[in-house]
Amino acid sequence: FLKKNLGMKIVTRFAPSPTGNLHIGSARTALFNWLFAKNTKGKFLLRIEDTDKARSTEESINKILDGLKWLDLKWDGKIVYQSKNQKRHSETANELLDKGLAYKCFCSEDDLNKMREEAKILKKPFRYNRMWRDKDPNDAPKDVKPVIRIKAPTENESIINDIIQGTIKVSNEEMDDFIIMRSDGTPTYMLSVVVDDHDMNVSHIVRGHDHLTNTFRQNIIYDAMKWEKPKTAHIPLIL
Repeated sequence: FLKKNLGMKIVTRFAPSPTGNLHIGSARTALFNWLFAKNTKGKFLLRIEDTDKARSTEESINKILDGLKWLDLKWDGKIVYQSKNQKRHSETANELLDKGLAYKCFCSEDDLNKMREEAKILKKPFRYNRMWRDKDPNDAPKDVKPVIRIKAPTENESIINDIIQGTIKVSNEEMDDFIIMRSDGTPTYMLSVVVDDHDMNVSHIVRGHDHLTNTFRQNIIYDAMKWEKPKTAHIPLIL
């Protein structure tokens, strides 16, 4: 695999959320990204995903940086702080909205609770039923601030050719119109990660197997924006 990729510019990234200490799983993820970048004469970038202002702390950021320095994992270039890119994230959400690839959802909490109850009765996982996907926004209630949801594909299947996990297929019936902008106007993790990885020219994403579902969802945004998708390698979790 390394030989096949020596001809391309390799850019990996480590993107921790500063909500606690650097744990062993994150340290290993950072190590694998660093090793792959250095073995291919590429770049290893560091991004602090600090958009969750309620849980992100300066203390956690310092502990993560201290941990990486102690491991001698030096990153290239300046640290990227995700919270500073929110304007760019919002612009992307509005671009998708303008292109008809996303839509405003005016569901109330009661509407969502009813959907959850129906899913419980049917013994199915909860998924938003797309009730605002094709509705006219002019019919929206005046007292509900909308979220913005991506228009996920509803037919055929999505495929990931993962470096470690191999070819994985999921029916698009399993995909949901997930939220990319909250009702308070802030972007969600799912959108911010895609925009930042694209803008940072990340070529390969090495992360835990628990992110596999996120990759399927994030690929919807890549496809909608007609951006090249990074190659992924989902590593087993440390248990």
